[in-house]
Amino acid sequence: MTLDIPGLAYAATVAAGGIMGYVKSNSIPSLGAGLLFGTILGFGAYQTSQNPNNYGVLLGTSATLGGIMGYRFYNTGKIMPAGLITLMSSAMVIRLLIRHFTATVTETKHQ
Repeated sequence: MTLDIPGLAYAATVAAGGIMGYVKSNSIPSLGAGLLFGTILGFGAYQTSQNPNNYGVLLGTSATLGGIMGYRFYNTGKIMPAGLITLMSSAMVIRLLIRHFTATVTETKHQ
């Protein structure tokens, strides 16, 4: 069992961003969303740590968060936090899709 360090770091960053949003501007929605998404991402990273092929929760949550924050970035043009989270979410989605396609190609070769 290998820990999914990038997934756990991503989850911790999202949760910490929600906490920072609350501390900086007393934003309860930032706190709630950051902790909710951070928790789900942490669970997804735990699942991929247990079984590298079990990345559905992490992929779905990363894509959802990336879409939401991408929309916010498009509307506001602000790098922090929307642009940064969009970039991180996109990187995580790409990482997981590469994992998926690599596993599919390897599985096909072994048949």
